Amino acid sequence: MGQASVLIVEDDAHISGIVAEHFGRAGYACTQAFSGTEARLVLDGARQRGERFDVVVCDLMLPGLSGEDIVRLIRAVDADTPIVVTSARSAASDKVDLLKLGADDYLAKPFDLDELLARIEVQLRHRGRAIAVAGGDDVLRVGKWALDRAARTLNADGVEIPLTRTEFNIVELLAAHPKKVYTKQELFELAWGEPFAADDSTVSVHVSNIRAKLKPTGTDGYIQTVWGLGFKLAADAAGSR
Repeated sequence: MGQASVLIVEDDAHISGIVAEHFGRAGYACTQAFSGTEARLVLDGARQRGERFDVVVCDLMLPGLSGEDIVRLIRAVDADTPIVVTSARSAASDKVDLLKLGADDYLAKPFDLDELLARIEVQLRHRGRAIAVAGGDDVLRVGKWALDRAARTLNADGVEIPLTRTEFNIVELLAAHPKKVYTKQELFELAWGEPFAADDSTVSVHVSNIRAKLKPTGTDGYIQTVWGLGFKLAADAAGSR
């Protein structure tokens, strides 16, 4: 297997260079884009060659297209590539908005290079890997859901639902253990593969995203909120496995 490829979208040449150098020493192959417009060109070129980056690190405040625009562009054609956003904007609402758009993680500037690298490595560990759960079948069926663990896809009432890697992890956990109530801390640590950061809004935003994607199929109610505790598979879905 070759080096993992990272696209760094950052208009500050000094910051971009430092990040690329740090990642390069850690064994990553880095491509730099210094504007949102350049990032789109780089992404389009990779897609035309049948390639994609293993992870994208993207600033928000960019000339040309914004970081939000880049996240939208990627998610319109690719639900799986991890996107880590970096920004001087550190308000909780900014983080929530980016997660709703499809970003996998958010790191406020100024950030520690080792922390950014650690977050990238967490995302890459998850890439293409299903969470180990009970049962050996590749396809897990719950009500109108069919989860293909090998392909990491969710089909709901005949419609394929484009889920990010983290969203699929959450759905798989709930579907595989239909009687269990998962606390937000449990879902975070199992779906993200890292210690809980005492910010339960991250889990709630991802669950909200999943429900929004499922709503047209009428199966958004399969994910039940257990107030004061967390989330579980709804009884009507669990009973039709």
